[in-house]
Amino acid sequence: MSKPTDAVVDHLAEWQAVDTALRQKQIVYGVATREQVAGMSGLAMFQAMIAGELPAPPISQTLDFILVEAEHGRVVFQGRPGFAHYNPLGMVHGGWFATLLDSALGCAVASILPAGKAYTTAELKVNIVRPLSDKVPFVRAESHIIHGGGRMATADARLTGPDGRLYAHGSTTCFIFEAP
Repeated sequence: MSKPTDAVVDHLAEWQAVDTALRQKQIVYGVATREQVAGMSGLAMFQAMIAGELPAPPISQTLDFILVEAEHGRVVFQGRPGFAHYNPLGMVHGGWFATLLDSALGCAVASILPAGKAYTTAELKVNIVRPLSDKVPFVRAESHIIHGGGRMATADARLTGPDGRLYAHGSTTCFIFEAP
């Protein structure tokens, strides 16, 4: 007996509204100072970025993606694949996929860290399952913690289009340490 499938939900209008609202805020890009983030957990830092109280990292501007949701153990980045991201074959470069997924994966790990802790990526694995072009207006990288330990954490992520199509998925292992 076959299992019924869930209806595909098209998120294009919702994601366009998020993009428009963020761009109307006139996002400030930069790197927060140590004083700005002193005493903040990873999650508090991400929530402040989303609220516009802390700058978004410059890589977000360069590659046209931005953090749109953050909660304990889960983050979502939204990106706009564009012509500037194309490889010589006329499709979005694999490095764009990898950078977007790496950002979501690392931030999912950071979202569980208390103030005074930091992380660095030890391993990144990316599987691209279909090509991407600027005909897809938005993609989202949603990442979840798999394991959060005292010295190491793992997370996985999926990169999907507004119609639910999977473009890539990935995983990470991160080292956790005392922040410098």
